[in-house]
Amino acid sequence: MPLPPPSAKQARVIWLALAGLAIATLVVLLAGIVWGLGQLLQIFSPVLWPLAIAGVLACLLDPVVDRFERRGLSRAKAIVCVFGLAAVILAAVFGSVVPQLVSETRQLVKRVPEYSAKLKSRVEHWNPTPPLLLQKFFPRPVSPEPIDIATNGEAIATATTNQPAPFSETLDPKTVQAAKDWVAKVLPQIGHWLFGQVGRVASWFGFLAGLALIPVYVFYLLLERRGIESQWTDYLPVADSRFKDELVFVLRAINGYLVAFFRGQVLVALCDAVLYTAGFLIIGLPYAILIGASALVLTMIPFLGAITLCIAALVIAVVQYGDWLHPLLVLAVFGVVQTLEGLVISPRIMGDRVGLHPLAIIIAVMAGTALLGGLLGGVLAIPLTAVLRVLLARYVWKKRES
Repeated sequence: MPLPPPSAKQARVIWLALAGLAIATLVVLLAGIVWGLGQLLQIFSPVLWPLAIAGVLACLLDPVVDRFERRGLSRAKAIVCVFGLAAVILAAVFGSVVPQLVSETRQLVKRVPEYSAKLKSRVEHWNPTPPLLLQKFFPRPVSPEPIDIATNGEAIATATTNQPAPFSETLDPKTVQAAKDWVAKVLPQIGHWLFGQVGRVASWFGFLAGLALIPVYVFYLLLERRGIESQWTDYLPVADSRFKDELVFVLRAINGYLVAFFRGQVLVALCDAVLYTAGFLIIGLPYAILIGASALVLTMIPFLGAITLCIAALVIAVVQYGDWLHPLLVLAVFGVVQTLEGLVISPRIMGDRVGLHPLAIIIAVMAGTALLGGLLGGVLAIPLTAVLRVLLARYVWKKRES
């Protein structure tokens, strides 16, 4: 007997359930793709990170090479001139900033225990009676009770008169067998540790080799830039068709977003590092150059990098001075720098080429650090979200123009 057709209400519920299942499937597939991408990045990181750094440097140096080339130099000579100028700038930076940076880093490492003790004393001074929850997890040390020597004198005397047995009497067969078992158990662990150290040395050699290959990659990327731009579509494994034209359009849009983001974000991070260093030097904060150099790396991650840097600077100000003026000055420096970045630096350097809402950027950074992991995940979260925005704007949000 055939079943009766569903009613209008039942059909609506069925379609809603199917739509929810489809959306959940798409979300799971997207999360699996991102997780798989993170795993591939971890596996191929020794090969990919030199290429990635070289690509970013090539994007930064390409306008300078074009300017030298417009002055009549050949492409190769222009690249050599840019390399020479970059070498002079790096030598000046290493000669002036790096020694101070190394000195401040050593001082900070040596004074970490002292700063920890000072921070603990500051907290106890501000809050002499901590809450019960803190008392439960961080109990105050209790002084030991005095011992009555007179009442325990006999026991002490008895204990001091007991002499240890000779070593030869303690070597029974059970002890020897236990020692043999312990050696048999420890030797494989020692071998595993030694192999691990060899692996670390090999990884350091791989890191140095990748670091040495970066200038080579940058040179050839700059030299072959026009050929890559004009002929990269010929290497796509797709026949000439409307699908290939669509694929080329999407890839070019994605490449534009990636170049705009990395070129702009590096320049913004450089400006932030200079401003933070100058501001902290003005207010007299210790380790200002070290904090500014850290800003060059941390501010590559929007929002989270600045928050991490602000917390570190506040801790140093509180521990070093112990007043309210210097933490307020640190907050004032961060407020001025963030205002300049939001109103002047980012609009002039990046404009609206990435086109992501600040809330979308925060969510993307949190998801990137959770799925891809660490600093690399936070840095890659924004361009990957911009890529997703390109695809959604092309195929979901807007209708195809005829």
